[in-house]
Amino acid sequence: MAKTDFRSVDEYIATHPTAVQKVLTLVRDTIRKALPEAVETISYQIPTYKQHGGAVVYFAGWKKHFSIYPAGAELLAAFGDELARYQISKGTIRFPLDEPVPTTLIERIARHREKETLARTKGKGTAAMTGSRKASAAKKPKVARKPKPAKKAASRKTATPSMTKRKAT
Repeated sequence: MAKTDFRSVDEYIATHPTAVQKVLTLVRDTIRKALPEAVETISYQIPTYKQHGGAVVYFAGWKKHFSIYPAGAELLAAFGDELARYQISKGTIRFPLDEPVPTTLIERIARHREKETLARTKGKGTAAMTGSRKASAAKKPKVARKPKPAKKAASRKTATPSMTKRKAT
């Protein structure tokens, strides 16, 4: 996988060996089924699904496994028993490529992440829901400020004899 400037998920998947492409396509279809409203994009050079003003879930293909991200403490607690057989570290769940893809589990993980993302962005207003910071900035009421006093015109100093004295050498 030499290319690192992907413009689409199709392009990303195409860089993998055929057997891995089939697995990644199944993972992609599973996430899309779980998150039909999500926007599919590339972020951090891997497939990303964004909704509710934030990234919900990412996936990536590797030599011997594929990964789902992020796997925070809440998700790990919710799916602890089901994830026990998989390698988990630093917010990553690794699924071996030589085993069947656990589509039902991935679908449930994606939906759980959607709820986490919605809860995280809830209360942040329209900007969080649309991803636009300008929207929230435009709706803030302007605070009345005291007018600054007018600056006085700068007076010109003229050179005086004391200003032009030179040191005697």
